[in-house]
Amino acid sequence: MNFTLYQIAVVIILHFVFDFILQSHWMASNKSKSNKALLSHVSVYAIGLTIIAMNCLPPIYIFPWVVFNAVAHFITDYFTSRASSKLFNKDWHNFFVIIGVDQVIHYMTLFGSMKLMMDYL
Repeated sequence: MNFTLYQIAVVIILHFVFDFILQSHWMASNKSKSNKALLSHVSVYAIGLTIIAMNCLPPIYIFPWVVFNAVAHFITDYFTSRASSKLFNKDWHNFFVIIGVDQVIHYMTLFGSMKLMMDYL
């Protein structure tokens, strides 16, 4: 499977909207210390994953792709939010390095799982 420019744009734009714009202040401030806040963030994000999947994947792949990526997002954010919270207001460079690593992991997971499902399932 080769990704179309449309699929790439949908994934990048909706990931940004649901991972950043629709993350509330409470979620962002507390996900590093509260699994309830992190789960709330991932629940909102899963809605975005569903929209992405409905625009980029055949119906049979939507549910497993959304579940896999929601769980992967929770695990990634569990570690990266805790690491970045220790650096916030102390070490801006490494704080943003962690944010960048977080995003790279998310995009690798999103596109990698999409490709695997389309090629092998």
